[in-house]
Amino acid sequence: MKFGAILQACRERAGLSQEEIAEKLHRSRSCISKLENDKKALDAQTLIEWAKATQANEVVVAFLYGMDGLGMIQNIMSLLGG
Repeated sequence: MKFGAILQACRERAGLSQEEIAEKLHRSRSCISKLENDKKALDAQTLIEWAKATQANEVVVAFLYGMDGLGMIQNIMSLLGG
């Protein structure tokens, strides 16, 4: 399952830079970049922490329940004005 684009959209919706979320999650910015580009496997604990840090619990739950990831990103980006 590819989570990178969802993670990035949630981070951007929360107004956080990669550096800021890295600090909140006690990870490196490089690790955040790899997660967002699907170059590093996402573990459950990081997913939970990411959802809390970005206040995106509903997005993560919806994705896990099989909702369309692309549609979710488009909805998030429209909220951002993008």
